[in-house]
Formats: sequence, structure tokens, C-alpha cells
Amino acid sequence: MEAEHKISYGLYVITVNDGVKDSGCICNTVVQVTTSPKRITLALNKTNYTTEIIQKTGQFNVSILSQDAKFSVFQRFGFQSGRDADKFSGFDGAKRAENGLLYVTEGTNAFLGASVVQTVDLGSHLLFVADVTESGVLSDTPSATYEYYHAHIKQKPQPKTSEGTVWRCKICGYEYKGETLPPDFVCPVCKHGAEDFEKVE
Repeated sequence: MEAEHKISYGLYVITVNDGVKDSGCICNTVVQVTTSPKRITLALNKTNYTTEIIQKTGQFNVSILSQDAKFSVFQRFGFQSGRDADKFSGFDGAKRAENGLLYVTEGTNAFLGASVVQTVDLGSHLLFVADVTESGVLSDTPSATYEYYHAHIKQKPQPKTSEGTVWRCKICGYEYKGETLPPDFVCPVCKHGAEDFEKVE
């Protein structure tokens, strides 16, 4: 298992299977906590569909996005609700790991298979503590950070529309239209709060 060195501040696709379909979401909350045993943590919003599946199955995969990831990967895994959409329909950039779950190969430099050993309630989020069960390095391309994503991958904001001010989620790209963004607004896609929205100029 040589992929652990790829875990740093970055962007990850978390993949799961609900028994019917494969799903997943993008996050930046994977942290390696120990090397013996090889153990990671993952924090996800409780209302996230991926969170529900991890609670039920106790398993997930982590695909570590690299600097050659295309914006379409972020659109697929960040802009749709896994409850309502089949995120892997028509997507060829994935393979099954030994644990039976898919991992993303497109724009990815490594993957980890994980089995949950503890769940901690953090209020609005759940923290999953998990043992790494398998891993693999897919490329030597450096991992994508949020800074790199915003500078090189994310599509540039479009001009203000005639429909009023546009507020865009910095996490998944969801757009809210209105003169002001309510301070308690929660993104319906990635469940991040108003503090993670930016005004489109």
C-alpha cells in the first residue's frame, strides 16, 4: 500500500455503492491519521447521500484528484445529488477495486479502499475513522488543491445575468440567483453553507 503519501491537502472523490447503484461526491476532508495501522478520517455533512451509504455499508473508496482532472469530473461528482442521479451513467473513467466499489481513474493519481472502524458525531457532520484496506498509485501527476482548482480547472465566472445577482458555490458550482444570499443558505447539492458561496461579478 504505497499510496498514502498522496494524502495531503487536496480534492477527493468519495465513492460508495448503495446496493443498487454506485455514487459519490467530491470533498477535501480526507486525512491520514496513522501509518500502523494505515488509518484515515473522512468528514462529511450528515445530509449528504454519500454519508448515508457509508453509515449503512461501512465502506468507501477515495480517489485522489490530480492537476490533470478535467472540470467535467467536478461537474459529475459535485453538481448532482447522488440520491437523484446516476453519477456513473455513461462514465468510462472508473474501475472496481478489490472491495467491489468503483474508484475514479480519470484525473486521479491514486486511490484508497477504506473500511470504517469508528463513527464520530460532529453535529452537522459525521467523522468516519477507517482502516485502509487497499491502495494504488495511478500517476505521478501532483494532487489538485483548491488553489490549483480555482486557478487552472474551474470555469471562469460568467457575467452577471439580467435575472439578478448570481452566487456560486465554491465547492460544487451550484448557482443561486437573487440580490442577496441568505446567511443561513445551504447548498442543495453539496450541503455547504453561505460562507462557501461567492458573488459572480
